[in-house]
Amino acid sequence: MAKMVVLKAEIRDKTGSKCAVKLRRQGRIPAIVYGHKQEPVAISLDAHSFIEQLHRGHRLMDVQIGKKKEKMIVKDLQHDHLGKDIIHVDLMRVDVTEAVRVAVPVELKGIAYGAHEGAIIEKRVNTIEVECKATDIPESIVVLVKDMDIGDVVHARDVELPEGVKLISPPETLVAACSIVIAAKTTEEIEAEVPAAPEVITEVKRPEEGAEEEEEKK
Repeated sequence: MAKMVVLKAEIRDKTGSKCAVKLRRQGRIPAIVYGHKQEPVAISLDAHSFIEQLHRGHRLMDVQIGKKKEKMIVKDLQHDHLGKDIIHVDLMRVDVTEAVRVAVPVELKGIAYGAHEGAIIEKRVNTIEVECKATDIPESIVVLVKDMDIGDVVHARDVELPEGVKLISPPETLVAACSIVIAAKTTEEIEAEVPAAPEVITEVKRPEEGAEEEEEKK
């Protein structure tokens, strides 16, 4: 794992959406720190440094608030409506010796056997919740899919976890599925399959024939 750097936080005196937008324009991410029976603290972090640590697989981070440095784990990330940019972070204080619960990203590896017949692998969840020591948090939960054939599925209970890591997500959680994708039919294809309605032919009487029938009825 890459070396962890100390993230220097700044305490936020003001909160709210307007202040958060201003911080993000300054290249900082609003965050909240809680845990260990201490009062929550509103802070901000340098966006570049924080995101770089995430990309390196760090969920446990050293955060310095004032002169105090603490170990914290990333408990939640809030993204914008496009799901692209991080707009808020929840951090929790931890002791490196204690067990913590954290959501770890799922990573699918391998080419499924069913791919030779046109199947694809669908990842049904992005994360799996586990419990382990703060220092043992894995960068990702790797799921090998090379043996999956059409119709095969992987549940959370089937995933092999690293030593010391305990599954917290429901065992029946569907993680991945191997299936054939049926292409949606176009409007033209649907119309071509619908049989045309039979033509109804009605007898059209000539005006003089209708007049003769009326005369006979009298």
